[in-house]
Amino acid sequence: QVQLVESGGGSVQAGGSLRLSCVASGYIDSRYCMGWFRQAPGKEREGVAVPDTGDGRTYYADSVKGRFTVSRYNANTLYLQMNSLKPEDTGMYYCALDLVYRGRCTKQPADFDYWGQGTQVTVSS
Repeated sequence: QVQLVESGGGSVQAGGSLRLSCVASGYIDSRYCMGWFRQAPGKEREGVAVPDTGDGRTYYADSVKGRFTVSRYNANTLYLQMNSLKPEDTGMYYCALDLVYRGRCTKQPADFDYWGQGTQVTVSS
């Protein structure tokens, strides 16, 4: 059974930085997609940063471009460096894994099979 464990969330002031980590247990093929998603209160879960193992590009939500950087250290480990944080970045951040290799990665939460428990990020103004 695959498990994903996120860490690194916390409370920061606007302009601050946080680094989120996600570690997956078990054997993970490096082609499988892993990505970061977030959900703010009252809003739908959205893709934040998803490296595409198909073409090597990375999807970033428009709202985080230039501020967030995702990196996949190895097949099991994913990071999200978040700089210049804004209050609107507040939410629960989730790491997710797609165990079906589709040839490319998407930003759609429905395409991901396994989810971590989430780590809370709170940014105050």
